Amino acid sequence: MRTRTSLILATAAALVAGTLHAAEIDPRLAALAPLVGKTWRGELTPPGAAKPVVDVHRFELALNGRAVRSVHSVNDGEYGGETLFVWDDEKKSVVYTYFTTAGFYTVGTMQPEAGLLQFHEIVRGTTSGPREVKATSRVLPDGRLHVKSSHLKDGQWLDGHEAHYSVDPKAVVRFKD
Repeated sequence: MRTRTSLILATAAALVAGTLHAAEIDPRLAALAPLVGKTWRGELTPPGAAKPVVDVHRFELALNGRAVRSVHSVNDGEYGGETLFVWDDEKKSVVYTYFTTAGFYTVGTMQPEAGLLQFHEIVRGTTSGPREVKATSRVLPDGRLHVKSSHLKDGQWLDGHEAHYSVDPKAVVRFKD
């Protein structure tokens, strides 16, 4: 009886271990790999602002490694969003959709280029604010993530935010109820 119980437990353990095997990232999403599995914290505070603006951003694998999911929140949930990055065979590019707690969303493409990630997105679901956003991200040699953006508003490209993020395992993405 013990042998049978041990065999059943060993078989069950092997099955569970097989299903818990960590997903591997789709090679076409490999440019996002340095971000995955980490929580990043950065200050977006504009010069002279009275209140700090803190962004917490988490990246993880989704859909068995065929997608990368990111969630972020600003100032403990005052604003936040969720993005899903996937490979698009037709566009031969990484595409993504970013949904926000403000009710608008964006659709975009990401192109890796020499250690730099270039993003271009079109804003949907709102008639005010920017119509397009361009951004670059790069993991610096010191391990920080540098992000810089610009946006198209009223026919003009304007500087957006620029920030440095550091990995912060204690930081938490929060959404307000």
